[in-house]
Amino acid sequence: MNKKKSKTTDNTIALNKKARHQYILEDKFECGMALQGWEVKSIRSGKVNISESYVTIEKGEAFLIGSSIQPLNQASSHVVCDDTRKRKLLLKKRELDKLIGSVERQGYSIITTAMYWKKNWVKVEVCLGKGKHEHDKRDAVKDRDWARDKERMMKHKA
Repeated sequence: MNKKKSKTTDNTIALNKKARHQYILEDKFECGMALQGWEVKSIRSGKVNISESYVTIEKGEAFLIGSSIQPLNQASSHVVCDDTRKRKLLLKKRELDKLIGSVERQGYSIITTAMYWKKNWVKVEVCLGKGKHEHDKRDAVKDRDWARDKERMMKHKA
């Protein structure tokens, strides 16, 4: 008999919900991350925060800055843990070139939007984005409210 495991758990570790509100997001990239052993154990227990994180490019490599992985007491007793250290992102050369070009020439920012499991690997979703102005944020809220009201009207007519 060939039984398949049914996945009932969500693979998402952490989300950056503020990113969609503060930036106009365009291109998405999936990155791996160079992690230490204690960090993986902490991620498995859900002690991650990426709401203030962003990506910088240094010497042709991408680094995640501002993410916080809180150490577990039992897993990191023999290691000195820096919970906000700079973590290297693993990208293909073509993807790195696209990110570098967009940031340097076109004024984009690289924002982390999600962290999730893909098989046994921790992946980070980063997006190229431009910052929204205050009037852009108000327009987005107005459009969302109008779409909701329109759905209500259509539901009551039917």
